[in-house]
Amino acid sequence: MPPSIKSFADLQQVGKQLKEQEARRQREEAARLAQEKQAAHEANLFRNSVGEITSLKSKNLAQHQPDLPKPEPKPFKQIEDEQAALEESLSDEFDAGTLLESDENLSFTRPGVGIDVAKKLRQGAWTIQAQLDLHGMRRDQARENLADFLRKCNRSGLRCVRIIHGKGLGSVNKEPILKNKVRNWLIQKEEVIAFSQATAADGGAGALIVLLRS
Repeated sequence: MPPSIKSFADLQQVGKQLKEQEARRQREEAARLAQEKQAAHEANLFRNSVGEITSLKSKNLAQHQPDLPKPEPKPFKQIEDEQAALEESLSDEFDAGTLLESDENLSFTRPGVGIDVAKKLRQGAWTIQAQLDLHGMRRDQARENLADFLRKCNRSGLRCVRIIHGKGLGSVNKEPILKNKVRNWLIQKEEVIAFSQATAADGGAGALIVLLRS
């Protein structure tokens, strides 16, 4: 409630305040109308740009479910390696006898490989970087393990490895079946460029030293 008016000066002051209030109200109303006009103008621009639209009748919409658990990663490289090992085709019917030198060490070198390579293998001049022990394995198991081992060594850049096949003393008739099979399998692998019976210190007649292609 406004204070009591006691003089003409008070009346003038009240009139001035009322005028200011009315002017402020008019400015606010003008601003509101201007905003509405601008919004209507922008809405018309959008409608004119997209043209006529029709609401979708189908309600078959995909439902987003962000909380579903993420699938576990699959070791594709490991699966590929295992599959490749299973598909290795090393024949048991291959006869390496005609390809081996007729010496007691039964060494082998690919055509074009110098004779000094086999000699150095027999002498143990190469550093053995990895080995595979097939002793006691069945034939199929040994073949798969050998193929997988050679593939991994070649991929890792290894050059000289040892394959332990045993002397066959525990086999039927004491015949070195696995020993002969390993030699046949090795000759069929292109990455094998030479091998020789190991020195006595590295296993003798129960092992081979194998040189792989770089």
